[in-house]
Amino acid sequence: MIQKTLQRVLYGAVAAMLAIPVAAAPNTTPATTEDRANAYYHFTVGHMYAELAGMFQNRSEYLNKAITHYKQAIKADPNAKFLSEELSELYLQAGKIREAVSEAEERLRQDPDDLEARRLLGRIYARMIGDVQEKKINEQMLRQATEQYDKITQKEPSDIDSWMMLGRLYRIAQNSVASEKAYKKVLELEPNNEDALTGLAMVYSDVGDTRGASEMLKRVTDRNPSARTLNALATTYEQMREYNLAAEALRKALKISPDQFELKRSLAQNLMLSGHTDESLQLFQELAKADPKDVQVRLRLSQIYRQQRNFAKAREESEKALALDADNVEIRFNQVNLLEAEGKYDEAIGVLTGILEATSRKSYDAPERSNRIILLERLGLLYRAKDQYDKAIETFQQIAALDPDLGARSTAQVVETYRQAKNYAKAEEAANAAHEKYPNDRMVALIRASVLADAGKIDQAAADLRKLLNGKDDRETYLALAQVFDKGKKYAEMAKALDHAEKLSEANDDKEGVLFMRGAMFEKMKKYELAEAEFRKVLALNASNASALNYLGYMFADRGVKLEEAHTLIHKALELEPQNGAYLDSMGWVYFRMGNMSEAESYLLRALDRVTHDPAIHDHLGDVYFKAGRLKDAISQWQFSLKAYENSAPSEVDHAEVVKVQKKLEGAKVRLAKESRGGRAKDQ
Repeated sequence: MIQKTLQRVLYGAVAAMLAIPVAAAPNTTPATTEDRANAYYHFTVGHMYAELAGMFQNRSEYLNKAITHYKQAIKADPNAKFLSEELSELYLQAGKIREAVSEAEERLRQDPDDLEARRLLGRIYARMIGDVQEKKINEQMLRQATEQYDKITQKEPSDIDSWMMLGRLYRIAQNSVASEKAYKKVLELEPNNEDALTGLAMVYSDVGDTRGASEMLKRVTDRNPSARTLNALATTYEQMREYNLAAEALRKALKISPDQFELKRSLAQNLMLSGHTDESLQLFQELAKADPKDVQVRLRLSQIYRQQRNFAKAREESEKALALDADNVEIRFNQVNLLEAEGKYDEAIGVLTGILEATSRKSYDAPERSNRIILLERLGLLYRAKDQYDKAIETFQQIAALDPDLGARSTAQVVETYRQAKNYAKAEEAANAAHEKYPNDRMVALIRASVLADAGKIDQAAADLRKLLNGKDDRETYLALAQVFDKGKKYAEMAKALDHAEKLSEANDDKEGVLFMRGAMFEKMKKYELAEAEFRKVLALNASNASALNYLGYMFADRGVKLEEAHTLIHKALELEPQNGAYLDSMGWVYFRMGNMSEAESYLLRALDRVTHDPAIHDHLGDVYFKAGRLKDAISQWQFSLKAYENSAPSEVDHAEVVKVQKKLEGAKVRLAKESRGGRAKDQ
């Protein structure tokens, strides 16, 4: 808007002074000084009548006179492009669209190279495209507008405004290639054009190239930062999951516009997502004080307190949010998350079931259907966590019934449920059926490969995964390959897959995943120093990575080294995830190594309450009981351990560990028999 106003001011000044020649467009006849003076006169009079029309409810006599004078101004100086824009606005304001189109088309019949007629038509068609935000687009108007600007740029390839309009029109038409070409043409002519850089960023964002989008926006913000462009840059960083960078951009935006509530809320949100919970909490508290009835702020406060394990405050803020909007599904869903964090799975299932019942309808619009699918999937996961596998499968199947397009996703969850239930035959049967039904679905292919690997069919699983390498989602595919090779103990192949995945990892959390898997690989290869180095790299990127904290701590405990550090590491992991069965097992094992049998038993029993059929946990508890002289209890736990190994997937069974458990069991039975005989002899 400022640029267009400046054009008009400069045009008036130049034409009035009649001193500086206006640059002529290619292939047009330069206007003489007399022509520009005449054009300026008609522009001034036309502008006056246009303002009068605006003051008096678009009175037709004023609009007609304004249109007449603008036409004469354009005739006198066709190079002043903004005049045709003014004229098109007047036609639209006067409701004389058909007349304007007919007039412009007649001019083009007489002279196909009349670019001002094309600009007039292009602007009118563009204004009639419809509501892009609501996706109510008149495709015919879109095509006709694009056609006019395309012909203008062919005749006048240095017309920046027309290239800009083409970029916008092609983006609306979802032709990202043509839109990108148009914006790049603008940047060839004017390398720092802010509108073109921003437009190109949006195109890259549309096609998922968030890295390219951020580069374009950063060029804008580095040169001419504004709250709008910095906020757009922050949004792009959010899509890249670079929450620290998003927060940095928002801080700069707030310096420019310190009173913008939404910017401050976005900053608080990104600080929360990047792990800066204390700073985020302070900002949200300030926002709550400024507007106590802001539901979203109350919800975020509850989520932060939940992350900090301050459940009382989390519940207090959740209740405040509910009091403000009792029917808000997101707030009620937050209650489910809170109950799950507290380990109250049955209550969480009850609340979530209540939400689904309360929001049940005979039919759903698109947003309602999307929300219901999220709720159903979460309910299925909760059932699965409680070993209620039949209910989990039934719930996941409801997703496909609600939206057949999600049949593949629903089936993948069903297959995974069979796997976790250790029903591997049923899992493979369901995976093969899904592959037949959805042969081109990536998710189905990934889960089927995992099932095949469970069954020891490593080469077949790897071959299927390699077919998915397409240059788009290769990082995910290489990680899946690494997991398959891990199950087959093909560590050389696993290492190669991880190397490929690491090269494709840009965000820190992506790198964390690769480093963690490599550390676990080295640990299984008994290369403990290399494993420790990888886990410490993970923790250098993210000190709150609970999985890395636990794995490193358990690795120390299992070898009986650095026990104090192992305790510290696992304690941190449990602070982050108090209900995690694997972490509880690790802490029990640390206490066993430290000789504290009472604490060891307590943690291991809690672990079994969370993970009921884990052979390692039963084995550990057996060791604790044996050490305490409780031979019968030890024997029982080792028998449970062997039974759990029997029910495990072939790829999950460590035969060396099975042999160890068998030897301990046999030794305990022999010792118990001797003690029993000795006791009977003593009695006699």
